[in-house]
Amino acid sequence: MGGGGAPLTVGTAGHIDHGKTTLVRELTGVDTDRLPEEQRRGMTIELGYAPLVLPSGRRLSVIDVPGHEKLVRTMVAGATGIDLFLLVIAADDGVMPQTREHLAVLRSLGVGSGVVAITKADLADPAAAIDEARELVPEAEVVSGAGDVAAALDRVAGELRSRADDDDAALLHVDRSFTIHGAGRVVTGTLWSGSIGRGDELLVLPAGKRARVREVQVHDERVERAAAGQRVAVNLRDANPVRGDVLSAEPLEPTHILDVELDTRLEHGTRVHVHHGTRETPARVAWLGGHFHQLRCEEPLVARRDDRLVVRSISPADTLGGGRILDPHARRHGPSTDVTVRLTRLARGDDVRMGGLTPHSHVRLGGQTPDSQALPPEADDLLERLKAFGLEPPPDDQFDKDEQQLLAQLRHAGKAERVGPFTFHPDALAGVRERVVAIMRDEGSITLARLRDELHTSRRYAQALLEHLDAQRVTRRIGDERVPGSRS
Repeated sequence: MGGGGAPLTVGTAGHIDHGKTTLVRELTGVDTDRLPEEQRRGMTIELGYAPLVLPSGRRLSVIDVPGHEKLVRTMVAGATGIDLFLLVIAADDGVMPQTREHLAVLRSLGVGSGVVAITKADLADPAAAIDEARELVPEAEVVSGAGDVAAALDRVAGELRSRADDDDAALLHVDRSFTIHGAGRVVTGTLWSGSIGRGDELLVLPAGKRARVREVQVHDERVERAAAGQRVAVNLRDANPVRGDVLSAEPLEPTHILDVELDTRLEHGTRVHVHHGTRETPARVAWLGGHFHQLRCEEPLVARRDDRLVVRSISPADTLGGGRILDPHARRHGPSTDVTVRLTRLARGDDVRMGGLTPHSHVRLGGQTPDSQALPPEADDLLERLKAFGLEPPPDDQFDKDEQQLLAQLRHAGKAERVGPFTFHPDALAGVRERVVAIMRDEGSITLARLRDELHTSRRYAQALLEHLDAQRVTRRIGDERVPGSRS
C-alpha cells in the first residue's frame, strides 16, 4: 500500500475538447496550457504539469495530455510514467474515437486504475455518457464535478502502491529539455524508479555521457531529493540531454532488438512505430508465435525487462496495441519451440537464461538449433514443453517418460507436426511459411542458403522446411531456387 502521501502520478486522457485542461485547472488552480499557441487555439499541444492536493492532504503529480488524434504520440510520452488515469468524457459528446484510443494506450501500458470524469454536464444530460463510460471502463468509478473527482482520485490513490517503496536505481525518461539563462540545462520527466538528489552523478543514455545534478525541483519547489512517482525537474552540469534520452544511476545497455509479449498479434514483417518511455522508433515486427513477437528497432531504446511499450501503425497512424518487454537484449531469431518455452517462462516471471534453452535432441520442435550429434532429450525438458503448450502429462506413475510418446501426444493435440525427420510446432511452421512467402514476394525467390541464414539454423533444417513447403505447394523448386507455388 502506498499510504501516507507516497508519491504517485495521475495522467489525463480523453478526446479533444472534452475539458481535460479545464478540469485540471479546477482541481489544481494551474492552467497547464502554458504556451501562447495553446492559449490562442484553446487546445493542448504539449504535455502540461500541475500538483494536485487531494481532500486527504495527499499530493499527486498531474500530467495533462493533448487529445487531438495527431498528438497521440505526445500523449503516449506522458502516459508512460503514470500510476493512475483520469479519463475525461464530455456529456454532450460521450465516448469518442480518442477516448477509445487513449484508453487502449493506458491498457497497453498496464495502467489499470483510475477515475472517469464526466464534464460539460451543463450542456447535456450526462446520463447517456455515464452509461457509455461504465460500459467502456467497468473497472473505474464514474463521477462528475471537480469535488467528486478529487474524492474519487483520493480513494483510488489510497489503494495503490508507490514506486517510491521499491529499492531501485534512479531512472528518468526525459520529456522536456530546455536551457535557463544562468542555470544551464534543465530536463523534466516522471521519475520511474529510485531517487535523484543534488550532487548525484547520472548517466545520460543512450549516449553514455556522465552528468552531475546541480539542483532538483518537484513542481517548481527545490528539494534535496526527489522520489519515484514524482514529476521532477533536474538541473544538470556537463550534459545536454534531449527529449527521449534517459537519466540513469546505473549503466544500461541500449538495445535494438526486443522480445515482447503483446496484447494483439501483429503480422510478420509489419513496419511499426514503437513507443517506449519518451522515445519512439520505427521497427520491423517478427512474429514468434501466439502473442510473442520480436521488435527490430531502427533507433536504440534504453529498456528493461517488464517495461511497457505501445505499438502504432505508421500510416495511417493508429494504436495497434502494446505490451511488455520480456527480453530487452534479444538476439535476432525467428520462431521455434525453444523460443516459445523461454518466452513463456519469462512471461510468468521465471528467471531464465536470456540466450534461450539449450536443445537436447535431433527431434526438433522448433528449427533453430545447429545441426549436431546431440543426445536424446531429457524427459523433464519435454515435459516442460508439454506444459508450455497447455498440455497436462499423466501422473508419473502412469506415464512412460519416453520421447516418442511425448511427441505423439503433441501431434495428437495438434501441437506438433512432422517435417521430414524433425518435429515442429505448428506456430513455428506458420512463422517460417510467412517469412518464406515474404522473402519470395520481396526478392522473387528463395534459396536454401537464404532460408538457413534467415532462420539462423542449419542446412538440414532449412532443407527439411523447404521440402515441406514444396509438398504444401507454398514453394516450387526450380534448380537451386524456390519460387511461389500455387498456395503462396
